[in-house]
Amino acid sequence: MDSQQTEALRRRLMALRDSLTDIADTATQATATVELDQASVGRLSRMDALQGQQMAHEAERRRQRQLLAVEGALRRLDSDEYGYCFVCGEDINPKRLQVDPTVTRCIQCAEESA
Repeated sequence: MDSQQTEALRRRLMALRDSLTDIADTATQATATVELDQASVGRLSRMDALQGQQMAHEAERRRQRQLLAVEGALRRLDSDEYGYCFVCGEDINPKRLQVDPTVTRCIQCAEESA
């Protein structure tokens, strides 16, 4: 990968990190405790609220995993270890990195582990 491609991926990763961080601020309300006030919220409405809360918790877990992957990719970029497979050490195809700049395995190693 040349320096222009690397810099473009760095900008993309930083934008993704900023976006994921911004989402965290708005997700706090969705994961708040569901009140047990049967007078203001009926039983089915409360069940819907609990389901929505669980979905928000799972979305937050996925966001956290993605944020960790982005931060790891940025660290690898800074240490010149970016673009190499964690398993075999070979170069990861730049087209694969364009699709997902956080991947850590070449296509062959990813297929073998699946």
